[in-house]
Amino acid sequence: MPSQTAQTSQPAPTPQTVLLAEDDRAIRNALERALTLEGYRVVAVADGAAALAEAHRERPDVLVLDVMMPGVDGLQVCRALRAQGDPTPILMLTALVETADRIAGLDAGADDYVVKPFDVEEVFARLRALLRRTGGGGTGAPAGAGDGPKPVSDAALAAVGLRMDPGARRAWRGERELELTRTEFELLELLVRNAGVVLDHATIYDRIWGYDFGPGSKNLAVYVGYLRRKLDEPDAPQLIQTVRGVGYVLREG
Repeated sequence: MPSQTAQTSQPAPTPQTVLLAEDDRAIRNALERALTLEGYRVVAVADGAAALAEAHRERPDVLVLDVMMPGVDGLQVCRALRAQGDPTPILMLTALVETADRIAGLDAGADDYVVKPFDVEEVFARLRALLRRTGGGGTGAPAGAGDGPKPVSDAALAAVGLRMDPGARRAWRGERELELTRTEFELLELLVRNAGVVLDHATIYDRIWGYDFGPGSKNLAVYVGYLRRKLDEPDAPQLIQTVRGVGYVLREG
């Protein structure tokens, strides 16, 4: 009697959970449908108060928050979660296009933002990048897929008066400890590891976000500007220097 090879079925991967908070019903419904079709499990709510309640109940893999919501807005939700030590990645949806408004979102603890009106494919790409960076993988890709080269070591780093401990995610300029968001820390770590080397925009986008948002994006410039605010000191040289038309370099003088 011929032997039969046992067939072991692989369990289907658990879908990533997206907590979506958007007060505009049409946008909320459209995004919920699109994200569901993309393979995510979606919990959709209409305001910030409900988002906070669901964040505590569901423990989602990523949050998508509209900035302008009645009552508790997206920035307040972001600040509340970060104050509680919640590291869940947050993507903000905003109709505000001024740099100061975007900086307010980053200051509140957001990891990235998309400006309305947006292409849903851009939302998908940014969610995949956020989930890869936090080890969540993302729909359709295993964790870490497409991340590019990894740092060779988590040993302490030092350059141009900066010190970093990647394992503890701490950084200092001189004796002053820097309070950095996840994205700010990763951007600074990339610059420190490549001190003196000019990194072009495409390389930085690929290493930090896993996606090049194109020549019209100001995403990187906003993060560099905000990181400079935390790094720079009176009467001291600016450490992150702009190389026009190319990118950025970390060096003194």
